[in-house]
Amino acid sequence: MAETSIRAEVRGRMGLITLNRPAALNALSLEMIRGLTGALLEWAQGPQVFAVAIRGEGKEGPCGAFCAGGDIRFFHRAATQGDPALEDFFTEEYALNHLIHTYSKPYIAFMDGVVMGGGMGISQGASLRVVTERTRMAMPETAIGLFPDVGGGFFLSRCPGRIGEYLALTGQVIAARDAVRAHLADGYMLSGQLGPIWETLAQTPFETGEAVEHWIATRFIANGDAFTLDVGKIDSIFAADTVSDILVRLQDDGSDWAKTTGELLRKRSPLMLHVVLEQVRRARLMGLADDLRMERDLVRHCFNTAHLGRPGPASETVEGVRALAIDKDHSPRWSPARIEDVTADMVQPFFESPWPAHAHPLRQLR
Repeated sequence: MAETSIRAEVRGRMGLITLNRPAALNALSLEMIRGLTGALLEWAQGPQVFAVAIRGEGKEGPCGAFCAGGDIRFFHRAATQGDPALEDFFTEEYALNHLIHTYSKPYIAFMDGVVMGGGMGISQGASLRVVTERTRMAMPETAIGLFPDVGGGFFLSRCPGRIGEYLALTGQVIAARDAVRAHLADGYMLSGQLGPIWETLAQTPFETGEAVEHWIATRFIANGDAFTLDVGKIDSIFAADTVSDILVRLQDDGSDWAKTTGELLRKRSPLMLHVVLEQVRRARLMGLADDLRMERDLVRHCFNTAHLGRPGPASETVEGVRALAIDKDHSPRWSPARIEDVTADMVQPFFESPWPAHAHPLRQLR
């Protein structure tokens, strides 16, 4: 693994990982995914490592930014140039997500700063998920014509009530207090604690991985403020059967929050909003491995929407990335352009696997 993108070291009884691509907010590259996977597999077998901790390098030093997601510029280039590394990226990323969720040793994620997309994928499976006053968490994929992947269907569908549907569709950013109450984090620390805690982890002769977890959990501080999210409205509105019905309920509600939320949904990819609502509701009845296989099917269709006659360069996802990160005009040309124009025939083929079960790239996950 290259020192320029990830640092993995054994100190004391800890395997310590620092994502080290601060200029890109530690957005994941294929190289980083492979480095993470290699370190975790090695440490799973090694008797010296009792537990693993992961953080991101900020622009001003350790922490301050965890991970902003996958490298969407790479997605655009690979899709427009037909680079097969795009397929490798998602297969290996989702396998890494599964490895973290099922890891045999404690895995502690210090989710300081931005935690979005792929950053959620390498933190939501942690045995302890630590947030701070600087945490900004989201699954914003509908803004680029994608869906909340990296196991997003699995962990968002297990949020209380309909918070999962709300976060998946809108891509809204939440802070620490809402992350804990939405079951997307386990505890809260002040960001100033993280550096000393990291060094103590490296220097303390812990006797077991469980002792590591216990010691960190005793450092959590109260974050007892109420939800800033209006959970009652979210539950009543985002329980609607379809995206169109959700918009009707928002319009009927008439509050400023409902108006703002409706306007936000109108900016997202209409096609992918329908796909995402179906994804989250299917995932609620799935285990992690099946959810990741479903998401691997979805991402293939996102970049090659054959049933709509739209190859990679013409896909919603490539268009969304173009508008956000390439041309930066923030004016994606979605097709269809209106939520009301999306039909079931456009949505359902996303959930048909392009592979037979015995040849699925994630067939080995259990």
